[in-house]
Amino acid sequence: MTMTVAFIGLGHMGGPMAANLVRAGHRVLGHDLVESALADATASGVERAGSATEAAAIADVVITMLPAGRHVLSLYGPEGLLAAARPGTLFVDCSTIDVADSRAAHAAASAAGHRSLDAPVSGGVVGAEAGTLTFMAGGEKGAFAEAEPLLSVMGKKAVHCGAAGAGQAAKICNNMILGVSMIAVSEAFVLAESLGLSDQALFDVASAASGQCWALTVNCPVPGPVPGSPANRDYRPGFAAPLMAKDLGLAANAVRAGGVDAELGLRAAELYARFAEGGGADQDFSGIVRAIRAASAPTADTEKADTEKGATP
Repeated sequence: MTMTVAFIGLGHMGGPMAANLVRAGHRVLGHDLVESALADATASGVERAGSATEAAAIADVVITMLPAGRHVLSLYGPEGLLAAARPGTLFVDCSTIDVADSRAAHAAASAAGHRSLDAPVSGGVVGAEAGTLTFMAGGEKGAFAEAEPLLSVMGKKAVHCGAAGAGQAAKICNNMILGVSMIAVSEAFVLAESLGLSDQALFDVASAASGQCWALTVNCPVPGPVPGSPANRDYRPGFAAPLMAKDLGLAANAVRAGGVDAELGLRAAELYARFAEGGGADQDFSGIVRAIRAASAPTADTEKADTEKGATP
């Protein structure tokens, strides 16, 4: 069954997701404050709406993909999307936001007579373009069942994680694992370099041993072993470092609020915040290997090799 979908937020993730819905035969009314994003989306068949509320007024489902919780709550405000939509409209927020903000958005939607789902994604821009995202959903089972046909067009897997906010909880826990593991993998490659072990040798061993993980085998932080990784494209995202810093910041907030002893998660948040604010602002999150390498003290062997090449130790 085809649906009329209002898609609010047509950036690097939202634009391709909306385009996939169009290709599946759904009518998609789009809105974004950035003209270039809106132009790209309309070139893919998304209909340009005069405003976000104009799109929501005639939609069966309203999907939002926005930078932060304050943007979602602002659009859900007294004269925003919830007021404009027809009674019983399904709202699906695919943004990655704070769990408390997500639960507040659910409560606002319910008070306005609508159904809602938080459904953040994993898979990055490549997954958005290919329609292979993973959705982590929180909300009532009925809302998830209604949204699932749309989610299956935009992704390869959708998991109902529980009640309101559970999708956001799953997303920040997953990305805390990813952030910590990418730092560990990057540190291991820098250590291997200092010991004279080639990147390929470490990859061949770890990818087939207990060090195997997604950060190594799919998004390998050094050029060569995984041709499709951002490391082979000068660390062009991918999943940008500032987005990882944002997600780890949300996880750190939850860690502190819950009194959880998560030293590695908190440390990863600190490292990615520093990296994103510095040289990593426009790099894939795997580019943190460069920061680790730059901060590492050269060994005597490295200094000798540099001197022999005419470099200053």
